[in-house]
Amino acid sequence: MRTPDFVAVGHVTLDETKNGTRPGGAALYAALTAQRLGCSAGLLTSFGPDFPREIIPPELQVVCIPAARTTTFRHEVDPGARRLTLRGRATDLEVTHLPEAWKAASLALLCPVANEVDPYLAAEFSEGAVGAVVQGWMRERGPNGVITPAQWEDALLVLPHIQALFLSREDVGEFQEDVLEWFQRIPLGIVTVGAAGALLFVNGERYAIQADVAEERDPTGAGDVFAAALLIHYQREGDPWEAAAYAACAAASAVEAEGIAGIPDCAAVEARLARYRRRLNGAS
Repeated sequence: MRTPDFVAVGHVTLDETKNGTRPGGAALYAALTAQRLGCSAGLLTSFGPDFPREIIPPELQVVCIPAARTTTFRHEVDPGARRLTLRGRATDLEVTHLPEAWKAASLALLCPVANEVDPYLAAEFSEGAVGAVVQGWMRERGPNGVITPAQWEDALLVLPHIQALFLSREDVGEFQEDVLEWFQRIPLGIVTVGAAGALLFVNGERYAIQADVAEERDPTGAGDVFAAALLIHYQREGDPWEAAAYAACAAASAVEAEGIAGIPDCAAVEARLARYRRRLNGAS
């Protein structure tokens, strides 16, 4: 098994929405983003026979830990709130599941959605940069599978081994003091705030990143596209502000189509980034 440039770790999912059931999961969005941005990609995941394996491109390396069923969420949107229900769950992803060759990947992104990613995996990628999309470590499954916010209990196991931590505004919620403390421990911290853009923390210092203008059709996965794009561009160029602008443009492309169909390639992001820069310069 060859070493990919980028490894995503987390469950792919089946997402039940008012428009039907479709594939999703932060790791799926991240791995597809990496591939479309020119990286060879690997995906460590777990799913059951109910997952449409054919939607994953054959050139994307997949290590799937067998499961009876795929992790499945029901998404419901009430006025002013989103309700998430975990209806089924695949197999946990442990350190022993990571192929030896993948430990040498240049980039890795841990993408839990249901507390399925072993926090000790953060230490396994000793030769590359590691990021974490923390949402799945901050969820608790309550009665009837309803998801509620939870304290991230394993933060101190993960933070010493990562370079970037990604959260959404919804993830931060009541844990703002904790999040600010985490960002003091790592080089890059990012809070995505939807159409308002993102907050970038560089060595604990806060900066605002404007969103690109987009005609939003589906915001699902935009934060995961943002995370993967930022890691990739930061590794290539070494400038966190430029990486965040690049990621903002990738995420804006992602929301303009349904599901994984909106994930852009390099040419699309570069064209969008050029327009984004002209717009910002014109406003200054």
